[in-house]
Amino acid sequence: MKLFKQATVFIMLSGVILTACNREEKPEAISNIKIVKGLYSFGPEMKSFTFCEDGREYWVADSVKNLELSYSNLNFEKPYEPVYVELQGYFAKSDTATVAADFDSTLVVTKVIKISKEIPEGPCAQ
Repeated sequence: MKLFKQATVFIMLSGVILTACNREEKPEAISNIKIVKGLYSFGPEMKSFTFCEDGREYWVADSVKNLELSYSNLNFEKPYEPVYVELQGYFAKSDTATVAADFDSTLVVTKVIKISKEIPEGPCAQ
């Protein structure tokens, strides 16, 4: 019985380690990190980023779990209110099983540089 418990613990720990290893960012993604400026909207069914430069829209994956928290801390009464953001991240092909069909690319956020309710005039003027 004791051997069975040890084997079970070993298998569970192995699964945790494998899961953690699979979550690591790919080396090619790290080399493609950019700083982007745009508008971010968040709600129960959508997380989107719209580029200031050209209006292209991307699904957002918050790898640091800081963007959604920062957005929530702005205390909006309704979801999907846009905010101005400056983010560090990279672009990846969207997982069509989990992302709305409207987005073929995903912005994977690695760092939140700035988030503000104040949206600059024009196409994110700055």
